Amino acid sequence: MATQPIGEQSGRFVSVEEYLSTGYEPDCEYDHGVIVERNLGEFEHSFLQIILGTLFTNNMDRWGVFGLTEQRVQIAQRKFLIPDVCVLRMGSPAEDILTHPPLIAIEIMSPEDTMRRAAKKAAEYRQFGIENVWVIDPHSRVAYRGTATGLERVPSGELTVPESPILVRVAELFEKLDRIRSGAGQR
Repeated sequence: MATQPIGEQSGRFVSVEEYLSTGYEPDCEYDHGVIVERNLGEFEHSFLQIILGTLFTNNMDRWGVFGLTEQRVQIAQRKFLIPDVCVLRMGSPAEDILTHPPLIAIEIMSPEDTMRRAAKKAAEYRQFGIENVWVIDPHSRVAYRGTATGLERVPSGELTVPESPILVRVAELFEKLDRIRSGAGQR
């Protein structure tokens, strides 16, 4: 999510063409001429991202979906976001930059992220047509679902997609994280 927008910092706005032809480390988002840095790279964020990507890969045939990590999604002519994980139905177009709404967009919060920014981003995904927006906060151990009115805490701890077999138990994600953190993942 956002720290200091690079374009505003320099006072120079960047064209879509320049944004798409420039390599950013880590990759940045783009908002109407402004390059927006993303918060990532912390252990919990990284581990949950790979676990979720693996979960969707392992259930690809059963759930009829596949996951992508850090995939650019063009939600408007001059706006590109990069969900931590996005999930597409099998048979979806294999675009270099997604221009069609994926089935799910997942954001994993970093310590620097705010609920206000997460809610804003969830609203942008929903306006683009992504029906299932999930926000996972590893620090408070809570998951949220993007709704028409904002973010709604998922009290059951189960993230689902209506009329599909997709089920992600948030407690299981955190159990894996705790196992690694405690050293139990070491052999």
